[in-house]
Amino acid sequence: MKLEIFGFIKDTIELLEKKEEKLQEKVFDLNNFFEREFSDKDYFLNVNHRIKSPMSLKEKILRNNYYLKYNNPHTFLMNLPDLIGVRLECRFIEDETKIYKDIVRIFDNKSEGGYYYNSDDPSILLKLDDIQPQVQKNGFEIYKVDGKVFCEGDLFKFELQIKSLVNIFWGEVEHKILYKNYNYMLMENFYRDIMSSIKGNMTMIDRQLMILHDHLNEVNSNKESGRIKQFESMLAKIIYEIYSVKIKEKLGFVVDFRNTCNLIMNYITKKERPSERSEYLLLITNILIRFNEIADDSLNFDEYLSFEREIKFDNDFCSRIGTSILDVINRDFRWNMLFRIIFDIEKGNNAEDFEGFVIFLRERFLVKLKPELAALSILENEERNLIEEGLMSYIADIFTMNIDIDFMNNDNIERLNDIILNLVRNLKSYKQWEDEKEIIKERLFMSYTMNP
Repeated sequence: MKLEIFGFIKDTIELLEKKEEKLQEKVFDLNNFFEREFSDKDYFLNVNHRIKSPMSLKEKILRNNYYLKYNNPHTFLMNLPDLIGVRLECRFIEDETKIYKDIVRIFDNKSEGGYYYNSDDPSILLKLDDIQPQVQKNGFEIYKVDGKVFCEGDLFKFELQIKSLVNIFWGEVEHKILYKNYNYMLMENFYRDIMSSIKGNMTMIDRQLMILHDHLNEVNSNKESGRIKQFESMLAKIIYEIYSVKIKEKLGFVVDFRNTCNLIMNYITKKERPSERSEYLLLITNILIRFNEIADDSLNFDEYLSFEREIKFDNDFCSRIGTSILDVINRDFRWNMLFRIIFDIEKGNNAEDFEGFVIFLRERFLVKLKPELAALSILENEERNLIEEGLMSYIADIFTMNIDIDFMNNDNIERLNDIILNLVRNLKSYKQWEDEKEIIKERLFMSYTMNP
């Protein structure tokens, strides 16, 4: 005969499954409410939510003896303080306080028992009379607010947390190493000391990121491009650290792919085309979030890359470059690694990412070539277009001679751009281009190959 507690667990899980549709509806409402209220705050990142899973519920009942505290599953479920979990995510630890102050401002109507609500949605209540941030058992602070939400006769409880990127990561580490791992209990004090040290280091990282953020956000626009390059360099190093570990785990050794990481970072930032400082800061923040998501994921560097559909190209340059890369992408390790990392970082469609990368490469040349051609007032628009197509064809010729990934490096592209611009500046007419384009092509090839 089974213990009664297991009958209680079974009935509770069945009740949870019956109310799942209601719970999902209220989680959706909570998510929308907080997204609506905070979407215009630059320090706000995201709303994350979850409903207690059956396994988590079972574990909680066993660990806390809830069977002895409640008469029936319904009473227990309605009184479980974190049946629903909602997390408001922000960039830095200091931003947690900003969000909490916004919460107090938004929930400005008092109800009973220290709870407050917003007139736009009176079904959501938050207990704001408690001291915040709360001090946890581990001695660290957290913004954790008790909440209640009404739904068709039921009153579900939820827990609202406010966490910065560093504290999100810290919470995962602590939860998995101490809270969920009972093998450490015999040496708990030792491990808590170690965890305290880790927490201190992560707080320092938060401060460093804040300093970098403020540095990037300074008003002096004369130094803006330099700060952006510094920030992109830092992110490229993070890519290298993340994937060098993955490569070593899989292959047993690490290759030097620092130039590849710089190229990947340059591609990601240029692809999004941030036009204002605030957009760039948001992009960098989202990149950091993505790095946090993929840091522990495994990645196979010994498998073929595949695409969801046939790759399409809009012009001759992209077609020649793209087709050449596709021909070696599953034969050359460095090409394979480049796109494997891009596909891992970028969420979505591999085919679209590949096409976007080839377009990015084309624009790396056009960004300087187009203004230089536009400055030649002696040319008609059609003549400029023909010269542009001819020069881009020459660049494709150089690339397809070797299909070397080092062709993509920033220094190499800058050098090739300089050579092309010097040749363009010597043009006096379109007739000169027609008469000398083969000579120009030869000069371009010679200048490039003589200074590899």
